[in-house]
Amino acid sequence: MPTSNLSQLNEITHLIKVTDPKAILDIGIGFGKYGFLAREYLELWDCQQEYPEWTRRIDGIEAFADYVGPLQRLIYNTIHMGNALDVLPTLDATYDLVLLVDVLEHFSHDDGLRLLKECLRIGRNLLVAVPKPFSHQGAAFGNEFETHRFDWKARDFAAFPAKFFLKTRCSLICYLGEDYRAVRRKTPHLGLGRWFF
Repeated sequence: MPTSNLSQLNEITHLIKVTDPKAILDIGIGFGKYGFLAREYLELWDCQQEYPEWTRRIDGIEAFADYVGPLQRLIYNTIHMGNALDVLPTLDATYDLVLLVDVLEHFSHDDGLRLLKECLRIGRNLLVAVPKPFSHQGAAFGNEFETHRFDWKARDFAAFPAKFFLKTRCSLICYLGEDYRAVRRKTPHLGLGRWFF
């Protein structure tokens, strides 16, 4: 779907804010919610700059062209069109944070592992969220990329040692990368999902 579960907004927005990235890549931008929230809470919240003189780079990847409209073009600096597995190897930019929110379940296990490795190749940190419980879903809005292909669990991230998890009522969130310890220290579990390693 071009949207994601409401119950994970606090956790994901908190993790974006405490990471404080100067450059973000949002994979599967859909409606543009996380790009919008990143702009708001990283650029506007402290009132330290003129509106809208953006100082952060927020790029996106979207496989389904019908999702991209004026709203997304306003929020994102650059939107790369195509399957993330095809687009990521062509990118030479690097990012402080890559967002993979409600996207990984649309990939098979093997393709998903390839995707995670590519994200960590160009990103210092990676924030992944997958829906729980897993639901079977086919194409939606005429978009075959919406099909759910694999039920990701914490054990499926075993190949990546630098990580922690937050579990909410409706999602499993995994934060991976160079800054995972510092971000974990800034992530109190009270009021957020239950965290674990």
